[in-house]
Amino acid sequence: MNWITNYVRPKINSMLGRRTDMPENLWIKDPETGEMVFHKDLESNQFVIPASGHHMKISAKERLKYFFDDGKYEVLENPKVVQDPLKFRDEKRYTDRLKEAKAKTSLEDAILNGAGTIDGLPVIVTVQDFAFMGGSLGMAAGEAIVHAFEVALQRKCPLILFAASGGARMQEGILSLMQLPRTTIGVDRLKEAGLPYIVVLTNPTTGGVTASYAMLGDVHIAEPGALIGFAGPRVIEQTIREKLPDGFQRAEYLMEHGMVDMVVSRLEMRRTISRLLKMLLKMPEAEKPLEPEILPPAVVNAEARAQA
Repeated sequence: MNWITNYVRPKINSMLGRRTDMPENLWIKDPETGEMVFHKDLESNQFVIPASGHHMKISAKERLKYFFDDGKYEVLENPKVVQDPLKFRDEKRYTDRLKEAKAKTSLEDAILNGAGTIDGLPVIVTVQDFAFMGGSLGMAAGEAIVHAFEVALQRKCPLILFAASGGARMQEGILSLMQLPRTTIGVDRLKEAGLPYIVVLTNPTTGGVTASYAMLGDVHIAEPGALIGFAGPRVIEQTIREKLPDGFQRAEYLMEHGMVDMVVSRLEMRRTISRLLKMLLKMPEAEKPLEPEILPPAVVNAEARAQA
């Protein structure tokens, strides 16, 4: 028994009054510079570190709140699917992993769909949450993405997808891989209807997701520093037995080599996508008010005499 911890400290605390517990996440460390940033300042800056510009991971709900007008949107309910079709078990049961992920993220699966407006333009937005089992693509996630495309078709509005994934969900085997062609068909149907499809690649976007819907957009935007690719850098190095260039598979490198159209800060994402949508939809610019016609004095006097 530690008498200082169990006896002396409680006595002192009771004499000085009850101490207020301080939350542990008041300060967040910048992974690049090591600088400590106040959590409230980071939150007000959409979790982009002001000094370095490093983009922290954010949840799907936060992503939608920052993106839609006034942070208001309608959540689209995901279709129900079989939870554990293969009765999979490794170190623990797949059903237990799903329960933990749901409790951690308050989501039913890795996909959250929302409907709302951006600068007054109705849009459907699909967000992958990396916190839900690494944003892995399973039957539920695939069904939710297909549902988002169907709603976009019904409402005749564009779809913006924020991708963040480690790839297919291994616990669902071939059923997970089947979601790649299913989502691809959803993309094709949207394009046949002439509706824009914009993809935002966030950190990280890898695996089967980049082999399907994440690389089929009309425009591909990446957040700064995002890791984007199919296989990881370590796997590639071990396969080709060569050292990869600095920044390989990062957003800036991929833009230089033509795989990504643009790299845009999260702080400018709304404005950039709004401008792109108006261009793709060929929306006319606001008409300028007509200036009053100024007539010469002689014409004015002649009209006045005619009316008299």
